[in-house]
Amino acid sequence: MISISAALAGFFLGASLIIAIGAQNAFILRQGLMRSHVFILCLICALSDAVLIAAGVAGLGTLVAQSPMLISVVTLVGAIFLGCYAVIAFRRAFHPGVMNAGAPEALSLKAAVATCLAFTFLNPHVYLDTVLLLGSLSAAYSGADRIAYGVGAAAASFIWFFGLGYGARLLQPVFAKPAAWRVLDVIIGIVMGLLAISLLMRFFHPT
Repeated sequence: MISISAALAGFFLGASLIIAIGAQNAFILRQGLMRSHVFILCLICALSDAVLIAAGVAGLGTLVAQSPMLISVVTLVGAIFLGCYAVIAFRRAFHPGVMNAGAPEALSLKAAVATCLAFTFLNPHVYLDTVLLLGSLSAAYSGADRIAYGVGAAAASFIWFFGLGYGARLLQPVFAKPAAWRVLDVIIGIVMGLLAISLLMRFFHPT
């Protein structure tokens, strides 16, 4: 019999880790506010997390822990990507282009998917937290309980990303004016910039 407690443990730990990752959430929030490719982007984020969680539960976390070079490469590339995106966000905020009904121009599906994948897999926390931490803690369970733990963690991803993506539209009255989008982009730029700086600090001064 599958243990409900194992599934709940995976769910709550998974939820706490997902909510703590700012860059990916900021991107999904912005796309949700624009109602642009929401389903596919939320699905990509949730499925990506599910795959990484499954890999961690299956033992990939041990491999990641023994590959500091992999983490270093992802950290540096992720810092560069986040820094570039921060610049783009600030540029949108202070040099806005033509807006339609108060909303900025949406990314194409191809560009949105590529950006979403970059936010997902160029974030070293994905490997350190989702794969390594979740994977190592799954060692406390075995058999069906271990599967339940992974399923619980993956369920948290699906609920969070789809809730964030589709729940964002509740804020649309606030974002009916271009000024609100500029404020959001400034906040996103600050978040991305701080994350990029923290990754660079980790890269040049590893603990």
